[in-house]
Amino acid sequence: MTEENVQTETQDENNAAAEAAAPPAQEDELAAAQAEIASLKDQLLRQIAETENVRRRLEREKQDAGVYAVTSFARDILAVADNLRRALDAVPEAARADQAVANVITGIEMTEREVFNVFSKYGIAQVEALGQKLDPNKHQAMLEVPTNEAEPGTVVQVLQSGFVIRDRLLRPALVAVAKPIEGAPGSTVDTSA
Repeated sequence: MTEENVQTETQDENNAAAEAAAPPAQEDELAAAQAEIASLKDQLLRQIAETENVRRRLEREKQDAGVYAVTSFARDILAVADNLRRALDAVPEAARADQAVANVITGIEMTEREVFNVFSKYGIAQVEALGQKLDPNKHQAMLEVPTNEAEPGTVVQVLQSGFVIRDRLLRPALVAVAKPIEGAPGSTVDTSA
Protein backbone atom coordinates (compact mmCIF):
# COMPACT_ATOMS: atom_id res chain seq x y z
CA MET A 1 0.00 0.00 0.00
CA THR A 2 1.10 3.35 -0.79
CA GLU A 3 1.08 6.29 1.41
CA GLU A 4 -1.66 7.91 -0.63
CA ASN A 5 -3.86 4.88 -0.25
CA VAL A 6 -3.38 4.91 3.51
CA GLN A 7 -4.25 8.59 3.65
CA THR A 8 -7.31 8.06 1.48
CA GLU A 9 -8.44 5.14 3.63
CA THR A 10 -7.91 7.22 6.78
CA GLN A 11 -9.88 10.10 5.28
CA ASP A 12 -12.63 7.71 4.23
CA GLU A 13 -12.75 6.29 7.74
CA ASN A 14 -12.86 9.80 9.23
CA ASN A 15 -15.60 10.85 6.81
CA ALA A 16 -17.58 7.71 7.60
CA ALA A 17 -17.20 8.40 11.31
CA ALA A 18 -18.24 12.01 10.79
CA GLU A 19 -21.25 10.92 8.75
CA ALA A 20 -22.20 8.39 11.42
CA ALA A 21 -21.92 11.12 14.09
CA ALA A 22 -23.85 13.70 12.02
CA PRO A 23 -27.28 12.05 12.07
CA PRO A 24 -27.46 11.95 15.90
CA ALA A 25 -26.49 15.62 15.97
CA GLN A 26 -29.19 16.44 13.44
CA GLU A 27 -31.67 14.28 15.35
CA ASP A 28 -30.80 16.14 18.55
CA GLU A 29 -31.28 19.47 16.81
CA LEU A 30 -34.57 18.27 15.36
CA ALA A 31 -35.76 17.02 18.76
CA ALA A 32 -34.73 20.32 20.37
CA ALA A 33 -36.55 22.26 17.66
CA GLN A 34 -39.68 20.13 18.07
CA ALA A 35 -39.56 20.59 21.86
CA GLU A 36 -39.24 24.34 21.36
CA ILE A 37 -42.16 24.31 18.91
CA ALA A 38 -44.28 22.35 21.43
CA SER A 39 -43.33 24.79 24.19
CA LEU A 40 -44.15 27.82 22.05
CA LYS A 41 -47.42 26.23 20.94
CA ASP A 42 -48.33 25.60 24.60
CA GLN A 43 -47.49 29.21 25.48
CA LEU A 44 -49.56 30.46 22.56
CA LEU A 45 -52.57 28.37 23.58
CA ARG A 46 -52.27 29.58 27.17
CA GLN A 47 -52.08 33.19 26.01
CA ILE A 48 -55.13 32.74 23.79
CA ALA A 49 -57.05 31.20 26.71
CA GLU A 50 -55.94 33.99 29.06
CA THR A 51 -56.96 36.64 26.53
CA GLU A 52 -60.37 35.01 26.15
CA ASN A 53 -60.82 34.88 29.94
CA VAL A 54 -59.89 38.56 30.26
CA ARG A 55 -62.31 39.44 27.44
CA ARG A 56 -65.14 37.52 29.13
CA ARG A 57 -64.39 39.07 32.53
CA LEU A 58 -64.33 42.58 31.07
CA GLU A 59 -67.58 41.91 29.21
CA ARG A 60 -69.22 40.68 32.43
CA GLU A 61 -67.88 43.69 34.38
CA LYS A 62 -69.18 46.02 31.67
CA GLN A 63 -72.59 44.37 31.83
CA ASP A 64 -72.61 44.52 35.65
CA ALA A 65 -71.58 48.17 35.55
CA GLY A 66 -74.58 48.94 33.37
CA VAL A 67 -76.99 46.94 35.51
CA TYR A 68 -75.68 48.04 38.90
CA ALA A 69 -74.66 51.61 38.04
CA VAL A 70 -77.70 52.96 39.86
CA THR A 71 -76.81 51.20 43.13
CA SER A 72 -75.43 54.25 44.92
CA PHE A 73 -78.23 56.47 43.68
CA ALA A 74 -80.85 53.85 44.61
CA ARG A 75 -79.51 53.65 48.19
CA ASP A 76 -79.97 57.42 48.49
CA ILE A 77 -83.51 57.28 47.08
CA LEU A 78 -84.42 54.53 49.58
CA ALA A 79 -84.29 57.20 52.27
CA VAL A 80 -86.90 59.18 50.33
CA ALA A 81 -89.15 56.11 50.07
CA ASP A 82 -88.71 55.50 53.81
CA ASN A 83 -89.70 59.07 54.61
CA LEU A 84 -92.79 58.85 52.41
CA ARG A 85 -93.87 55.69 54.28
CA ARG A 86 -93.16 57.35 57.67
CA ALA A 87 -95.26 60.36 56.64
CA LEU A 88 -98.19 58.09 55.75
CA ASP A 89 -97.84 56.08 58.97
CA ALA A 90 -97.65 59.24 61.10
CA VAL A 91 -101.09 60.55 60.08
CA PRO A 92 -103.60 59.70 62.82
CA GLU A 93 -106.85 58.04 61.80
CA ALA A 94 -108.89 60.98 63.10
CA ALA A 95 -107.02 63.41 60.83
CA ARG A 96 -107.66 61.25 57.77
CA ALA A 97 -111.34 62.29 57.85
CA ASP A 98 -110.37 65.90 57.07
CA GLN A 99 -110.57 66.46 53.28
CA ALA A 100 -107.42 68.64 53.14
CA VAL A 101 -105.39 65.98 54.95
CA ALA A 102 -106.91 63.24 52.77
CA ASN A 103 -105.74 65.12 49.66
CA VAL A 104 -102.21 65.39 51.05
CA ILE A 105 -102.25 61.68 51.93
CA THR A 106 -103.38 60.84 48.40
CA GLY A 107 -100.51 62.89 46.98
CA ILE A 108 -97.97 61.18 49.23
CA GLU A 109 -99.35 57.74 48.31
CA MET A 110 -99.12 58.57 44.60
CA THR A 111 -95.53 59.77 45.05
CA GLU A 112 -94.64 56.59 46.93
CA ARG A 113 -96.19 54.44 44.18
CA GLU A 114 -94.23 56.34 41.54
CA VAL A 115 -90.98 55.79 43.47
CA PHE A 116 -91.70 52.04 43.57
CA ASN A 117 -92.56 52.03 39.84
CA VAL A 118 -89.18 53.60 39.09
CA PHE A 119 -87.54 51.05 41.40
CA SER A 120 -89.13 48.16 39.52
CA LYS A 121 -88.03 49.67 36.20
CA TYR A 122 -84.41 49.36 37.37
CA GLY A 123 -84.78 45.92 38.95
CA ILE A 124 -85.07 47.13 42.54
CA ALA A 125 -87.46 45.09 44.65
CA GLN A 126 -88.45 44.99 48.29
CA VAL A 127 -87.19 42.06 50.37
CA GLU A 128 -89.92 39.81 51.75
CA ALA A 129 -89.42 39.64 55.48
CA LEU A 130 -92.59 39.49 57.60
CA GLY A 131 -93.44 35.90 58.51
CA GLN A 132 -90.27 34.56 56.88
CA LYS A 133 -87.46 32.69 58.60
CA LEU A 134 -84.55 34.99 59.39
CA ASP A 135 -82.19 34.97 56.41
CA PRO A 136 -78.89 36.65 57.29
CA ASN A 137 -78.32 37.29 53.57
CA LYS A 138 -81.43 39.51 53.40
CA HIS A 139 -82.39 40.38 56.97
CA GLN A 140 -80.60 42.02 59.86
CA ALA A 141 -82.05 41.06 63.24
CA MET A 142 -82.22 44.12 65.47
CA LEU A 143 -84.08 42.63 68.40
CA GLU A 144 -85.83 39.51 69.66
CA VAL A 145 -89.47 39.57 70.65
CA PRO A 146 -90.63 36.99 73.20
CA THR A 147 -93.71 35.33 71.75
CA ASN A 148 -95.26 31.91 71.35
CA GLU A 149 -97.38 33.06 68.38
CA ALA A 150 -94.55 32.52 65.91
CA GLU A 151 -91.86 29.91 65.52
CA PRO A 152 -88.49 30.99 66.98
CA GLY A 153 -86.32 32.66 64.35
CA THR A 154 -89.32 33.96 62.39
CA VAL A 155 -89.54 37.65 61.48
CA VAL A 156 -92.45 39.13 63.44
CA GLN A 157 -91.88 42.84 62.74
CA VAL A 158 -90.14 44.84 60.02
CA LEU A 159 -88.46 47.94 61.38
CA GLN A 160 -87.10 49.04 58.00
CA SER A 161 -87.75 47.43 54.62
CA GLY A 162 -84.88 45.83 52.79
CA PHE A 163 -84.28 45.98 49.04
CA VAL A 164 -82.41 44.04 46.37
CA ILE A 165 -81.24 45.23 42.99
CA ARG A 166 -81.60 42.26 40.66
CA ASP A 167 -79.76 39.53 42.58
CA ARG A 168 -77.67 41.76 44.87
CA LEU A 169 -78.67 43.05 48.28
CA LEU A 170 -79.06 46.81 48.24
CA ARG A 171 -80.06 47.14 51.88
CA PRO A 172 -80.97 44.42 54.41
CA ALA A 173 -84.35 44.51 56.09
CA LEU A 174 -84.07 45.52 59.75
CA VAL A 175 -86.30 43.08 61.60
CA ALA A 176 -87.50 41.83 64.96
CA VAL A 177 -87.33 38.06 65.37
CA ALA A 178 -89.50 35.78 67.50
CA LYS A 179 -88.00 33.98 70.47
CA PRO A 180 -89.82 31.69 72.89
CA ILE A 181 -91.17 33.14 76.13
CA GLU A 182 -89.04 31.88 79.01
CA GLY A 183 -90.90 29.68 81.44
CA ALA A 184 -93.81 29.11 79.06
CA PRO A 185 -94.71 25.54 78.13
CA GLY A 186 -92.82 24.41 75.06
CA SER A 187 -90.24 27.18 75.42
CA THR A 188 -87.35 24.93 76.32
CA VAL A 189 -84.78 24.60 73.62
CA ASP A 190 -83.27 21.18 72.94
CA THR A 191 -79.49 21.62 72.91
CA SER A 192 -78.59 17.92 72.80
CA ALA A 193 -77.49 17.60 69.21
